[in-house]
Amino acid sequence: MAVKLRLRRMGAKKDPFYRIIAADSRSPRDGRFIESIGYYNPTTVPAEVKINEELALKWLANGAIPSDTVKNLFSKAGIMKKHHESKIRSK
Repeated sequence: MAVKLRLRRMGAKKDPFYRIIAADSRSPRDGRFIESIGYYNPTTVPAEVKINEELALKWLANGAIPSDTVKNLFSKAGIMKKHHESKIRSK
């Protein structure tokens, strides 16, 4: 089972709100998911992002693959750097 970290669209029409989730890569975008990691609201100025760093690092350490957008959000939050440093320390 390949796990992906991706966005799940929520909110009203023309007013999107996204949850960052860990899901099986075969499940649909808004379908079944394993765990919710945080949220992303692009409609506010500036965009509002809240990520549970501990859960994100756990899923990355277990081999979950982030989508391009989630990877960018994690990079801005500093999570990808911490994940990279933990991989280097473990070697």
